[in-house]
Amino acid sequence: MNNFGESLFIECCQHQMTIKNSQHQNVDRKLSNMTDGENIVFENELKDNAWDSFHNWLYCVCVVTFDLELGQALESVFPRHVPLSKQEISNICYLAFPDSNSGCMGDTTFIIRLQNSQGKKNLRPEHNIYNSKCPTALQVDGAYYWGYVYFRQVKDITLPRGYFQKVNNIPSLLFEFSVALLYCHYFHSITYLVKYVVMSPPEYFDNGEVSLEAVCYNIERWPPPTPGVTLNLPLLGSVFQTYIPLSSNYTANSTLALLSEEGDNKIQTHVEDLNLFEILQPVLSHIHLLWELVIVSEPIVVMASSPTHCSSMVLALTRLISPLQYCGDYRPYFTIHDSEFKQFTSKVQGPPPVILGVTNPFFAKTLHHWPHTIRLSDDLGQTQKYKLKKTAPTKMIDSSSGVFTAYKPFLQKDKNIIKKLLTGVNSKRPFEVQSALLRRHLLELTQSFMIPLERYIASLMPLQKSISPFKAAPTPLPFNPDNLFATLETAGPQLTLNNTGIKGDWDLKDWVQGRPEVEVVDMVLKIKNKITRCNEHDIPVNETTKEQLTHRLNDIVTSLPDDLKNILQIS
Repeated sequence: MNNFGESLFIECCQHQMTIKNSQHQNVDRKLSNMTDGENIVFENELKDNAWDSFHNWLYCVCVVTFDLELGQALESVFPRHVPLSKQEISNICYLAFPDSNSGCMGDTTFIIRLQNSQGKKNLRPEHNIYNSKCPTALQVDGAYYWGYVYFRQVKDITLPRGYFQKVNNIPSLLFEFSVALLYCHYFHSITYLVKYVVMSPPEYFDNGEVSLEAVCYNIERWPPPTPGVTLNLPLLGSVFQTYIPLSSNYTANSTLALLSEEGDNKIQTHVEDLNLFEILQPVLSHIHLLWELVIVSEPIVVMASSPTHCSSMVLALTRLISPLQYCGDYRPYFTIHDSEFKQFTSKVQGPPPVILGVTNPFFAKTLHHWPHTIRLSDDLGQTQKYKLKKTAPTKMIDSSSGVFTAYKPFLQKDKNIIKKLLTGVNSKRPFEVQSALLRRHLLELTQSFMIPLERYIASLMPLQKSISPFKAAPTPLPFNPDNLFATLETAGPQLTLNNTGIKGDWDLKDWVQGRPEVEVVDMVLKIKNKITRCNEHDIPVNETTKEQLTHRLNDIVTSLPDDLKNILQIS
């Protein structure tokens, strides 16, 4: 840090501590004039409201260290009053450290996502207002915390195990160290804050916990996240400027144009600046297959040697169907110590609809029954290495990079867009332009899929002239799948599907080939459940559709052994 930056940082800390001491004096003065019962009520209100503005953005900042005797341990939390359950603390401690044998030396940053103990009740009024205005993909999900992790591991032969983590009176037994920011929104721009606070300049390593306290007090003074407004967020002498788009005019690459020019202490950030092309370049030739897997919520595991790589790939996969929000579960970085490890690795009911990013080689064995695997190499720039490998899910996946799946896609590749992007690589076209081209193609692909459904649903809605405050609310027309399918030829924009020549079919006999029995049985049970619901709940599905479902059910059952047929009691 230069002299100006250091003096500015110290001045900021002193100013914040002055405010803090003044607040404490006012509180002490008020408490002295209260009864014991009034004191308890006031202290509880003070605890709840003291960090209201801070919690609009972040939940807390955690410092996690490694002790040779205790293992991962939560050293400190800012603000200090924030409650964390034992399970949350355990998950945070393990997620804050690379779970692999790669030895991530130096500085490593990655994204995590974990369940919180309070669920959707954790949403604040400000978050509800924010959700009503922002794009769907940027909404707050109260059931999860986002986390941005900064991990440092540095060699030092003078210490017992040869590693140095941080200064500031830390015992020599500590050799690994992480700072994790937990927040409710996924704003990629928050990663800039961590890099600025911890990495460039290395505030935390130079100044210790006082720097994190100063950061928390700065964030406490930020305005709430408001879509449609340019936000200036002061932090340690600099100003982070960002713009959260409104849902009505959201485009992934247009919001920076709304910000003012950069100044000496002004840093422009983007709420969604994933370098989509750079991340997806290794699997570019399979982008249409991956889009199809994501939009139907197929379980996918991403294996890499670094949490940085696997977490980036998982996030990029969830953005393939933008502007739709990916509604399945996804964990950009997942470890064997996670509280949901047994649930995700169970072979009894098959893999759930989730995208996992992992680094521990043990997952190659534990998740060998998962139908789709992306294994990333250390050299992510080698696109041609990532071949599609048609392997049975029950077999062990080899150590080479590639996309492993037995899935037969319905969508053909658009060779023109792939050729255009690969030509851009050879001509050294900027990644920002490549990402814009890829985003546009994926957007058109998603629109081609969704617009026919939207138009059909709109045709079921009552006309405006039928709606009156003096009449009962009109009932929409029933949804009929056959009617929807009949409109597909003419209802859609066909933005990217003109040359695919692919149509959906009812042929499940091919689907069964090579599938493990647990997946086949799961499909049988799902179809039986659909037929039962149609009969018992009087769902408006015509008899022809029910007969087709029954015939396809019998087709699947013929592939099962006789003992399973008897157990399932299929006639």
